[in-house]
Amino acid sequence: MGNGQVPVADAAAGDVPVSPAFEQLPPESPIAMPEQDFDARPPLIAPRRFNIDLWARRMLVVLLALIPTGMAAHEMRRSIGLDGISLLEGVYLALFIPLFAWIAFGCATAIIGFLLLTVGKGRSVTPRPLRASQPLQGKTAILLPVCNEDFLGVLGRLSIMERSLAQVMGRERFEFFILSDSNVQSGETERAAYLEMRGAFSRPVHYRRRARNIGRKPGNIAEWVERFGGGYDYMIVLDADSIVSGQTMARLASDMERHPQVGLIQTVPTVMGAATLFARWQQFASRLFGPISAAGMIWWAGSEGMFWGHNAIVRVKAFAQSCGLPELPGRAPFGGHIMSHDMLEAALLRRRGWDVHMVTADDSFEEFPPSMPDLFTRDRRWCQGNIQHVPLLVRIAGLHPVSRFQLLVGATAYCTSPMWLTLMLVVLGGGASGVWPPTDVLPSGGLLAVTAFLLFGPKLLAMLWALLDPARRIGFGGAARMTRGVIVDIILSILMAPVAMLTQTINLFGILMGRKSSWNGQTRDRDGMAIGSAIWLFKWHILLGALLLALAIKAGSGIGWIIPVTAGLFLAPVLAAVTARKDLGRRAEASGLFQVADPWWRTQSYRPLRFRWPNGEERRVGRLAANDE
Repeated sequence: MGNGQVPVADAAAGDVPVSPAFEQLPPESPIAMPEQDFDARPPLIAPRRFNIDLWARRMLVVLLALIPTGMAAHEMRRSIGLDGISLLEGVYLALFIPLFAWIAFGCATAIIGFLLLTVGKGRSVTPRPLRASQPLQGKTAILLPVCNEDFLGVLGRLSIMERSLAQVMGRERFEFFILSDSNVQSGETERAAYLEMRGAFSRPVHYRRRARNIGRKPGNIAEWVERFGGGYDYMIVLDADSIVSGQTMARLASDMERHPQVGLIQTVPTVMGAATLFARWQQFASRLFGPISAAGMIWWAGSEGMFWGHNAIVRVKAFAQSCGLPELPGRAPFGGHIMSHDMLEAALLRRRGWDVHMVTADDSFEEFPPSMPDLFTRDRRWCQGNIQHVPLLVRIAGLHPVSRFQLLVGATAYCTSPMWLTLMLVVLGGGASGVWPPTDVLPSGGLLAVTAFLLFGPKLLAMLWALLDPARRIGFGGAARMTRGVIVDIILSILMAPVAMLTQTINLFGILMGRKSSWNGQTRDRDGMAIGSAIWLFKWHILLGALLLALAIKAGSGIGWIIPVTAGLFLAPVLAAVTARKDLGRRAEASGLFQVADPWWRTQSYRPLRFRWPNGEERRVGRLAANDE
């Protein structure tokens, strides 16, 4: 394959950006990746066997969710339906029962995960140790798709992974590919940085920037598969902000070789690299609360796991055979290129009979958006992508029932926000109009206690799990610091919940009205935001808070339960502006608030590489490395 500048012969690409490509690549090894026919059931690679143990697990989780939901429905039916159910009361029950079931299912999953990690020691959800007696035979490509990113930051993270991989057996079986969809200006920066830095790596690091960014990230990956997939057995797909240790990469490749029926293994990444107060808070929550829910989900999902698009290993042949995505007919949100491709790709792999598994790994990381607005911007893309799956649930032939359930859950997750908002308006509107006192339709004391446990029980179980493990407890700064972090997390979560509720509601209705999401490089670095901008951004939240408070005052009773909701809505601009600050993130770190254990590279001598621009300016590459102050 020729390296260097690649000319573009055909410039008629509609609204697709066209620019000179640049690539430094090995010889091509093409493989076919046909577009999938969603209307026809594809042949299976092997007969699909009924796994009674796995289905018993799923039935257990459903039962653990349905028991408290049935009790809650019976209690609410007794309290408001003794003299028959009016239309408004019927609407109330139709909203309350599925929302209660939603949080009950999440809690049931967390309880099972807690038992797995404490009693079972997590043996069923973590990858097995790499065996020295079984050298790797397959060849693995490590793919880093980028789009207008801080490229030196990308190279810094790549350098950490590359040096970690150099320490494991079988390192010669891995190669890195940077797959760029950046614009011309960012592309020139990337080219200069890549040419300057590539000699510092001990493993092959290839680079390609496409002339036409067709199909966003899935199109980027598909283009690589069609050109080079025939030369590699597996591909580890990362995001621009990902870090995975070489040991975990080698373990994943080893597991793929031992289990030829497995098409994909997804690690559960945790958050790292937090600088703002918001990101530090989310990093703490991810490290402490995430593992028990992930362990429970891995337990009942089994071979029907999910794919999150990064920090995962994929069998190239299976992916090419199963995951060629067509462009959907019609306009957004349901037409066009498939946005949330990852969940659908997992379903398509399982559709052909390939197993899809998930595992926890302490050395698989990603970064988190630095502020609430940045999180909501990313969430809007996910909302459109998940809503896009709704018609595919009935259209795609041959999907596994669990895959259909997972796609349905992903789509309906964004429907819970308007349901919560409608439930509040029904309760307060009924009270303000004299249909009922709000206290008559709110849960009783016992039911309220059960609801509180379902909401906050997983956090308490996660805290207990960490306290029972001395090493993990020390990583969180000890019992006192961990407890303080959990208390602050609960307070901030209560304030943020109504903000997210209204934001997701606005996003959902905007998407359904045809306002599609853009797909640009993510904001990964921020230091504060102007309070004026925050007030304008959250103006609808303030207005909703005033409306709810007015309805509660007019209803004349039950005002206490709405105060946390209105407080979160009124304080949304302040919460967003304050938590986006890096100085408060540094103060939290100095005081031990939201403390987490350092990742592996901070305990080793991963010194940053140095990059010198043509004008003489020097920058250290790898801001996450030790000694990079």
